[in-house]
Amino acid sequence: MILRIFKGVFFAVLAVVLLVGLGIVVPRPLWHDGPAVRTERFQQILVLSNPIHTDIAIPVDSDLLIRFAFLRTTGLDLDNPNLRYLIFGWGGRSFYTETRTWADLKAGPVLKSFALDRSVIHAELGGDIPLDASAVTVVDIDAEGLERLKQFILTSFDRSDNGPIPLPGSNYGPNDAFFEAQGYFNALMGCNTWTAAALRQAGLTSGLWTSLPWMLRMSLRLHNDDKRFVARHALP
Repeated sequence: MILRIFKGVFFAVLAVVLLVGLGIVVPRPLWHDGPAVRTERFQQILVLSNPIHTDIAIPVDSDLLIRFAFLRTTGLDLDNPNLRYLIFGWGGRSFYTETRTWADLKAGPVLKSFALDRSVIHAELGGDIPLDASAVTVVDIDAEGLERLKQFILTSFDRSDNGPIPLPGSNYGPNDAFFEAQGYFNALMGCNTWTAAALRQAGLTSGLWTSLPWMLRMSLRLHNDDKRFVARHALP
């Protein structure tokens, strides 16, 4: 009996290790039309990480403020002179909106995140972000990739006839807001796989399945030119 239990645990651990390894090593997409062309017209975006979640931070310019002007309807101050980034993340509604800090962690939202939950987008205003921080990955993309990234994020918002649908009262503070999102969240297709999909739209290659931030970061380094991840400058 003990031997059977040991074998069961061993094969379960082996299966998880293989799944994680393949998720990182197998590239997505599997192939490209041709070699990536480096251009001096790069744009820098940031991937922000904590132990379980990633966000994408896009430097603010006039086009970004026009495209995401609907954020003003939730009271977000897009005219703040200290605004440097718009930060976006996708996740499960229960866990994301009810877990503002680790102290707020509850069994219900956690269990729901392992099953199926409605998804939301978290939009946040960001000031200066130190580019050399351990939780920050600086990524170079070209202008076309930035446009595709913006469009991907925009189409991730669920919409009514009046535009994206905010969730009043769910925000963490005065500089963020939640919106209804397209799709459903579960443990296999979670926040970090959404980030990976967004980055693929921006022209990067990710691993096949990157459910945790460290898996996503490792796969990005593995499958893309290292020059994409050099912090060349800070925002003025």
